[in-house]
Amino acid sequence: MQTPAMNGPRFNEFIQSQKVRVIDHEGENLGVMYTREAIEQAAEHGLDLVEVSPNADPPVAKFLDVGKFKYEAQKKANLARKSQKTQEIKEIKMRPNIDDHDYDTKMKKVNDFIGEGDKVKITLRFRGRELSHGQLGMNLLKRVQDDVAEIAKIEAYPRMEGRQMLMVLAPR
Repeated sequence: MQTPAMNGPRFNEFIQSQKVRVIDHEGENLGVMYTREAIEQAAEHGLDLVEVSPNADPPVAKFLDVGKFKYEAQKKANLARKSQKTQEIKEIKMRPNIDDHDYDTKMKKVNDFIGEGDKVKITLRFRGRELSHGQLGMNLLKRVQDDVAEIAKIEAYPRMEGRQMLMVLAPR
Protein backbone atom coordinates (compact mmCIF):
# COMPACT_ATOMS: atom_id res chain seq x y z
CA MET A 1 0.00 0.00 0.00
CA GLN A 2 1.51 3.31 -1.08
CA THR A 3 1.19 6.55 0.85
CA PRO A 4 0.10 9.78 -0.81
CA ALA A 5 2.57 12.59 -1.33
CA MET A 6 2.33 14.80 1.75
CA ASN A 7 1.52 17.87 -0.34
CA GLY A 8 -1.32 16.39 -2.39
CA PRO A 9 -4.99 15.76 -1.57
CA ARG A 10 -6.05 12.66 0.35
CA PHE A 11 -7.68 9.95 -1.70
CA ASN A 12 -9.33 6.52 -1.31
CA GLU A 13 -8.28 4.81 1.93
CA PHE A 14 -6.27 7.87 3.09
CA ILE A 15 -9.48 9.86 3.65
CA GLN A 16 -9.83 9.94 7.43
CA SER A 17 -13.47 10.90 7.98
CA GLN A 18 -16.25 8.31 8.31
CA LYS A 19 -18.69 10.09 5.99
CA VAL A 20 -18.15 12.35 2.98
CA ARG A 21 -20.35 14.40 0.67
CA VAL A 22 -19.86 12.76 -2.73
CA ILE A 23 -19.80 14.31 -6.19
CA ASP A 24 -19.58 11.86 -9.08
CA HIS A 25 -17.46 12.10 -12.25
CA GLU A 26 -20.21 14.07 -14.07
CA GLY A 27 -20.50 16.69 -11.31
CA GLU A 28 -23.73 15.27 -9.82
CA ASN A 29 -24.12 15.54 -6.05
CA LEU A 30 -24.78 12.03 -4.69
CA GLY A 31 -25.22 13.29 -1.12
CA VAL A 32 -23.54 12.22 2.12
CA MET A 33 -22.45 8.58 2.33
CA TYR A 34 -19.95 6.39 4.15
CA THR A 35 -16.39 6.71 2.82
CA ARG A 36 -16.10 2.92 2.22
CA GLU A 37 -19.25 2.90 0.12
CA ALA A 38 -18.08 5.96 -1.88
CA ILE A 39 -14.67 4.35 -2.58
CA GLU A 40 -16.42 1.23 -3.91
CA GLN A 41 -18.67 3.30 -6.18
CA ALA A 42 -15.67 5.26 -7.52
CA ALA A 43 -13.82 1.98 -8.21
CA GLU A 44 -16.82 0.75 -10.26
CA HIS A 45 -16.23 3.74 -12.58
CA GLY A 46 -12.48 3.06 -12.62
CA LEU A 47 -11.77 6.24 -10.66
CA ASP A 48 -10.48 7.24 -7.21
CA LEU A 49 -12.33 9.06 -4.45
CA VAL A 50 -10.41 12.33 -3.97
CA GLU A 51 -11.00 14.69 -1.05
CA VAL A 52 -11.38 18.12 -2.71
CA SER A 53 -12.58 20.13 0.30
CA PRO A 54 -11.26 18.55 3.52
CA ASN A 55 -12.33 21.44 5.80
CA ALA A 56 -16.04 21.25 4.98
CA ASP A 57 -18.43 19.44 7.31
CA PRO A 58 -18.69 16.69 6.11
CA PRO A 59 -15.64 16.80 3.77
CA VAL A 60 -16.38 16.92 0.05
CA ALA A 61 -14.97 14.12 -2.11
CA LYS A 62 -15.13 13.64 -5.86
CA PHE A 63 -14.76 10.72 -8.28
CA LEU A 64 -11.51 11.59 -10.12
CA ASP A 65 -8.33 10.09 -11.49
CA VAL A 66 -5.76 11.08 -8.82
CA GLY A 67 -2.79 11.26 -11.20
CA LYS A 68 -4.66 13.48 -13.62
CA PHE A 69 -5.97 15.66 -10.76
CA LYS A 70 -2.45 16.23 -9.37
CA TYR A 71 -1.07 16.91 -12.86
CA GLU A 72 -3.76 19.52 -13.56
CA ALA A 73 -3.16 21.19 -10.17
CA GLN A 74 0.58 21.33 -10.82
CA LYS A 75 0.02 22.79 -14.30
CA LYS A 76 -2.28 25.46 -12.85
CA ALA A 77 0.29 26.37 -10.17
CA ASN A 78 3.08 26.64 -12.76
CA LEU A 79 0.95 28.90 -14.95
CA ALA A 80 0.13 31.14 -11.99
CA ARG A 81 3.80 31.37 -11.04
CA LYS A 82 4.80 32.18 -14.63
CA SER A 83 2.28 35.00 -15.01
CA GLN A 84 3.24 36.56 -11.66
CA LYS A 85 5.09 39.89 -11.90
CA THR A 86 7.85 40.41 -9.37
CA GLN A 87 8.58 43.98 -8.37
CA GLU A 88 12.21 44.98 -8.67
CA ILE A 89 14.04 48.05 -7.41
CA LYS A 90 15.78 49.88 -10.24
CA GLU A 91 18.38 52.50 -9.43
CA ILE A 92 18.99 55.83 -11.16
CA LYS A 93 22.15 57.71 -10.23
CA MET A 94 22.47 61.48 -10.59
CA ARG A 95 24.73 64.30 -9.47
CA PRO A 96 23.37 67.45 -7.78
CA ASN A 97 24.50 69.73 -10.64
CA ILE A 98 23.01 67.61 -13.45
CA ASP A 99 22.32 69.35 -16.79
CA ASP A 100 18.75 69.65 -18.15
CA HIS A 101 19.19 67.22 -21.06
CA ASP A 102 20.83 64.60 -18.81
CA TYR A 103 18.03 65.09 -16.30
CA ASP A 104 15.39 64.57 -19.02
CA THR A 105 17.10 61.35 -20.15
CA LYS A 106 17.19 60.01 -16.59
CA MET A 107 13.53 60.96 -16.05
CA LYS A 108 12.56 59.08 -19.23
CA LYS A 109 14.10 55.92 -17.71
CA VAL A 110 12.36 56.60 -14.36
CA ASN A 111 9.02 56.82 -16.21
CA ASP A 112 9.76 53.58 -18.08
CA PHE A 113 10.64 51.71 -14.89
CA ILE A 114 7.54 52.93 -13.04
CA GLY A 115 5.40 52.12 -16.10
CA GLU A 116 6.67 48.51 -15.89
CA GLY A 117 5.58 48.35 -12.24
CA ASP A 118 9.07 48.53 -10.70
CA LYS A 119 10.21 50.69 -7.81
CA VAL A 120 12.88 53.29 -8.52
CA LYS A 121 15.66 54.29 -6.13
CA ILE A 122 17.12 57.67 -6.99
CA THR A 123 20.65 58.19 -5.73
CA LEU A 124 22.34 61.59 -5.70
CA ARG A 125 26.10 61.34 -5.29
CA PHE A 126 27.92 64.28 -3.74
CA ARG A 127 31.63 64.78 -4.44
CA GLY A 128 34.05 67.18 -2.83
CA ARG A 129 32.56 70.52 -1.84
CA GLU A 130 29.11 69.58 -3.19
CA LEU A 131 28.49 67.95 0.18
CA SER A 132 28.22 71.37 1.83
CA HIS A 133 25.38 72.27 -0.59
CA GLY A 134 22.78 69.71 0.47
CA GLN A 135 19.94 72.04 -0.53
CA LEU A 136 20.92 71.58 -4.22
CA GLY A 137 20.28 67.86 -3.86
CA MET A 138 17.01 68.45 -2.03
CA ASN A 139 15.86 70.83 -4.79
CA LEU A 140 16.70 68.25 -7.46
CA LEU A 141 14.82 65.45 -5.64
CA LYS A 142 11.87 67.82 -5.14
CA ARG A 143 11.90 68.43 -8.92
CA VAL A 144 11.92 64.64 -9.55
CA GLN A 145 9.05 64.24 -7.09
CA ASP A 146 6.98 66.90 -8.89
CA ASP A 147 7.70 65.41 -12.34
CA VAL A 148 6.46 61.91 -11.39
CA ALA A 149 3.63 62.98 -9.06
CA GLU A 150 0.87 61.55 -11.33
CA ILE A 151 2.41 58.10 -11.84
CA ALA A 152 4.40 57.43 -8.66
CA LYS A 153 4.27 57.95 -4.92
CA ILE A 154 7.22 58.43 -2.62
CA GLU A 155 7.94 55.31 -0.61
CA ALA A 156 11.07 56.59 1.13
CA TYR A 157 11.53 60.34 1.47
CA PRO A 158 14.96 61.86 0.68
CA ARG A 159 17.62 61.07 3.27
CA MET A 160 21.38 61.36 3.49
CA GLU A 161 23.54 58.25 3.75
CA GLY A 162 27.16 59.27 3.88
CA ARG A 163 27.95 61.12 0.64
CA GLN A 164 24.68 60.05 -1.01
CA MET A 165 21.11 61.28 -0.85
CA LEU A 166 18.48 58.57 -1.50
CA MET A 167 14.79 58.57 -2.39
CA VAL A 168 12.58 55.61 -3.36
CA LEU A 169 9.56 55.94 -5.69
CA ALA A 170 6.85 53.29 -6.10
CA PRO A 171 4.12 53.07 -8.78
CA ARG A 172 0.67 54.35 -7.78
